[in-house]
Amino acid sequence: MNSGASNFAQGVDMAFYVILGISVFFLVGITATMIWFVIRYNRKRNPVAKNIKDNTKLEIIWTVIPTILVLVMFYYGWIGYMPMKRVPNGALEVKATGRMWSWQFDYENGKSSNILVVPLNKPVKLNLYSPDVLHSLYIPAFRIKEDVVPGLNNTMWFTPTKLGEYDILCAEYCGIQHSYMLSKVKVISEQEYLTWYNEKAPESDTLEAVGMQVIKRLGCVACHSQDGSKIVGPTFKALYGSTRKVTLPDGSTKEVKADDDYIKLSINDPNAEVVDGYQKNLMQSYKTQLNDEEIKEVIEYLKGLK
Repeated sequence: MNSGASNFAQGVDMAFYVILGISVFFLVGITATMIWFVIRYNRKRNPVAKNIKDNTKLEIIWTVIPTILVLVMFYYGWIGYMPMKRVPNGALEVKATGRMWSWQFDYENGKSSNILVVPLNKPVKLNLYSPDVLHSLYIPAFRIKEDVVPGLNNTMWFTPTKLGEYDILCAEYCGIQHSYMLSKVKVISEQEYLTWYNEKAPESDTLEAVGMQVIKRLGCVACHSQDGSKIVGPTFKALYGSTRKVTLPDGSTKEVKADDDYIKLSINDPNAEVVDGYQKNLMQSYKTQLNDEEIKEVIEYLKGLK
């Protein structure tokens, strides 16, 4: 097991080692007993089988001992779990959004990133949100995992105790690109964090750069390539102005031109006109997540992908 990097690592590891130790003890003990019984009570030594019943002492022993062991395992699991539900006052709050198939982290000052940046030895509270399906935010090095459920205000917290970068995984199957739903936690010193937290985006960003930022923030690049390759959804390359065959909700088909109206409709109602060769219901509506100005910036960016 990798060395833990959060305040929960010791409690979770202790529960794991206790359960593992008990399991190994009984694996070895039961296996050895079975082998001894095979040798001691084989047919040659005991040609006539005997039926033994009603050993009260033995029955009490094999009831009491497992009960005690289960309570021991429960105790260590409980003392490792309960602190995870007690968020300390003054914890840094970050909104963690899991969507098919990417993570996004939004900070209280409006800053947003695709990796989670946190200060060393400071408690961090994640407010978990999903706009589409069930996900599960899992940070193995921190020994924490929590479901990200649509419509449920779920939270998790931790205090990072070691500098470095640590993997973030989705531990709940959420579709065909589930295994690619990866990110990082970057733990830096408090001074570095304050510098990063307060730095402003370059003022020289063009409309193309802003549009790309919107696409990345929403995780669109997980399903739509920019180099012409086919993945979950149609490629963004040479999309604008192209003509394509689409399927309507009633099953009929028609040809449409990928202009401003078509792109806006595809963002707000993805199942209205599904490109031939692709499945419907894989993309959720972004009507409540993008305003008209952001959609305009996305369209301007797509115009440049020839």
